[in-house]
Amino acid sequence: MGSSRLTSRRRQDNGFKWARIVMAALATVGLIDTGSITLKRWGIISAISCPGNSDGCDKVLNSAWGTLFQGEQYSIPLSLAGTIAYLLILCLTIIPFLPGFKDTKSSLSTRTWWGLFLISCGMTAFSLVLMLIMVSKIKAFCFFCVLSSFLSISLLILSLIGGSWDDLGKLFFRGFLLSLAVVLGGLIWSSTVDPYKSIALENSQGVPPNVINASSPRQIALATHLTKTGAVMYSAYWCPHCHDQKELFGHEASSKLKIVECAADGANNNRPLCEMKGIEGFPTWEINGKLDSGVKSLEELAELSAFKK
Repeated sequence: MGSSRLTSRRRQDNGFKWARIVMAALATVGLIDTGSITLKRWGIISAISCPGNSDGCDKVLNSAWGTLFQGEQYSIPLSLAGTIAYLLILCLTIIPFLPGFKDTKSSLSTRTWWGLFLISCGMTAFSLVLMLIMVSKIKAFCFFCVLSSFLSISLLILSLIGGSWDDLGKLFFRGFLLSLAVVLGGLIWSSTVDPYKSIALENSQGVPPNVINASSPRQIALATHLTKTGAVMYSAYWCPHCHDQKELFGHEASSKLKIVECAADGANNNRPLCEMKGIEGFPTWEINGKLDSGVKSLEELAELSAFKK
């Protein structure tokens, strides 16, 4: 009789209950993580505290790779896709526990384990692509991005352990095909939004590359303050560090800065002013009559210009 009860319970709930509970907890953390980023990008919440280097978080999250679609009136941040994925994971973990699904619990449990595995597998593959972009392209550290990658990998491992799979060959084959498709798709997407591909072409015309990153309200306010207080950024169209400095502000905010082109062959240049000021390196900031060269963090610029908000 004991054996019959065990078999009956096993058929009702395939896999391990504890794994579902842990996955639900991790999905909730991921939902808070990506949801907070999304709300910040939309300006619904003012700021989120980023452990470590806050400039790194801003640089990564506001980069060209941090946005799925950028319109004139609104944008769809990449973090929204993560929010949806974690929400799906959370729903799939708790559905078999709901009273209304008692009669179909066995088949529903099997289907939800497949859903959990495939979604977490895709999330892990794409998060690895994002980690590669963060290290090789953006060259900045974002705690929230690393956390999301860790959560995705953890969810995948738990789905492998908790599902009690009968056919591992079928499981890994499907997982491999999905991961390959996601990685290839992610690399193609990364290439299409890469803002640095057009730099060589734009440089040949004496024009600096376009700034791709989106601007937050605080970045816009800082740029406006710098211009109002007479701050000037001396730049050269071919200077990659100057482009990095503008990307820290984002497209809208950088357009509000007073930027002087110093390259003799640059479009709309003011080379005589740069020579009179003795500008030797780029970018160079002139704030309160003092020259300071090098890329500055937004916090440094706020402190140097006495910006408070």
